[in-house]
Amino acid sequence: MMGWARDLAHRVRVDVHAVWLAARDRRTPWYARGWGWLVAAYALSPIDLIPDFVPIIGMVDDVILVPIGVWLFIKMVPEALFAEHRAAAESATHRPISRIGAVLIVAVWLAIAALIALDVYSWRYY
Repeated sequence: MMGWARDLAHRVRVDVHAVWLAARDRRTPWYARGWGWLVAAYALSPIDLIPDFVPIIGMVDDVILVPIGVWLFIKMVPEALFAEHRAAAESATHRPISRIGAVLIVAVWLAIAALIALDVYSWRYY
């Protein structure tokens, strides 16, 4: 059972990466590119609709929303184009993980949170 879940998680991770690659490709239709950016941003963002620390329900949004978003994206893109990006994403899983990308995403979210905190602070004391 755990092997099946691990394989499914790997497949979803590869498909999300393929969506990100296809969303950056000019051959992808404009409406699919927009949807792909939304799916990839949601899947790769540390901020979720329901936080992951909430028992059971916190993971449900990732387990349901991300695969549905990927499925819709695949329906919008020509099959050969997505197969090309899926193969590229699969080959990228064998390379080292970029920690710099994760640090940049966290830094952007912290900067946004700091700006919001400063704005809220200014409302209270001015």
